[in-house]
Amino acid sequence: MSTAQTALNGICPYFTMFPLDFPLNILKRRAQVGDVVLDPFCGRGTTNFAARLVGLRSLGVDSSPVAAAITAAKLATTTVDDILAEARRILTEREARQIPASEFWQWAFHPTVLDALCRFREAFLEDCTTDARIALRGIILGALHGPKQKTLPSYFSNQCPRTYAPKPAYATRFWQERRLLPEAVDILAVIERRAKRYYGISSNVTGAVRLADSREPTALQPETPEVRFDWVITSPPYYGMRTYIPDQWLRNWFVGGPDAVDYTNRNQVVHSSPEDFAADLRQVWRNAKNVCAEDAKMVIRFGGITDRRADPLSIIKDSLRESGWRIQTIKEAGSATMGKRQADAFLRYKTTPMTEYDVWARRQ
Repeated sequence: MSTAQTALNGICPYFTMFPLDFPLNILKRRAQVGDVVLDPFCGRGTTNFAARLVGLRSLGVDSSPVAAAITAAKLATTTVDDILAEARRILTEREARQIPASEFWQWAFHPTVLDALCRFREAFLEDCTTDARIALRGIILGALHGPKQKTLPSYFSNQCPRTYAPKPAYATRFWQERRLLPEAVDILAVIERRAKRYYGISSNVTGAVRLADSREPTALQPETPEVRFDWVITSPPYYGMRTYIPDQWLRNWFVGGPDAVDYTNRNQVVHSSPEDFAADLRQVWRNAKNVCAEDAKMVIRFGGITDRRADPLSIIKDSLRESGWRIQTIKEAGSATMGKRQADAFLRYKTTPMTEYDVWARRQ
C-alpha cells in the first residue's frame, strides 16, 4: 500500500493505537472476497480501515465516543471540496452559544480559535450524519491539540502532546511558567492541509461503526440479520489501562462531553482484578461468537503494563475459557516500540516493554 492510500489511518493518533500492518497483513493474506470483519474494541478504527483497504465490509464497536468518531472518519467517503465547503458553512452561518471560560481554556486556545471550535462542536452535536461532516469532525479531532510546529501550524492549541490531553492544572502551570501564549491559528488553512493529506484518495468500500458497550448482547449485532462475521480482529484494553476517556478528555469534550476531566470511566471493562477483567472479556467473546459464521476466525493482540503484577497471557487465556472460541495458536508479537508505549506516556522513567501476543482462535 502506498503512503497516500494509508495516510487516513493517521488522522487522529492516540497512545493506545496498534500498527496498521497487524490487521492489514492478516486480511491481505487470509481473507476471502466477501468476508466481513468485526472489531469489538475498535479504538481509532485501525482494523476497520485495514478492511476498507482490502475491499471488505466491517463493523467497529467501541464505548468511547472519541473512538467512534475517529473510526467513522476513516470510513467516510467524501472530497476535499465538500469538507472545506462544510467548514466554511458552519463558521459563516453559526454563532457559538456556549464557550468554556475557565483559566485552562483561556491559556489552551486563542479566543478566535476557541470560538470557532465551539461553533463546530455545536454543529456536529446537532447533526453529524453526512460524510463531509464526519470527515471534518475527524480532522478537527486530530488537530485539536498538539505541539507547535516550526513551519506552518498543524494544531489549534497551545503547546500540547498530540496523543493525549494534558490535565488542566498541570497544563496551565506549564504555559504560565514558560509564558507560552496560544496563537491565532488559521483554522480553515489547517483543515484544508489535513483534508488534502487524508482525503486525497478514498475507496467506495466502507463499513460501519457503533458507539456501544461490547459486553451488551446487542452491541455486536450486524446491521442486517443475514450478515455473519468471518473475522474478529481486535486488541482489547490491557489490564490496568483504564484511563482512555480521562486521557482523551479534550477530544471527549469536542464530541459532547464535559469541559472538565471525567474520571468516571463509564461503560469501560472493569480492572478490579485479573479475574473480573477476564470475565468481562469473556462476555465480549461470547457475544462475538453469536454473530459470527461457523468457521469464523478471531485474532487478538494482547499485552500488559509493568505496574500491574498480572501475566497478560494468563489473562487472555482465561478470558477465552468457555467463550465459544478454541485457541489454535499463540504467537509472540514482540514488544511495543520503546518511546511509543502507551504506559510510558505517564511515567517519569521509561519501562522495559512487555511481550505482546497474537492469539488465534476459531469459533467452536
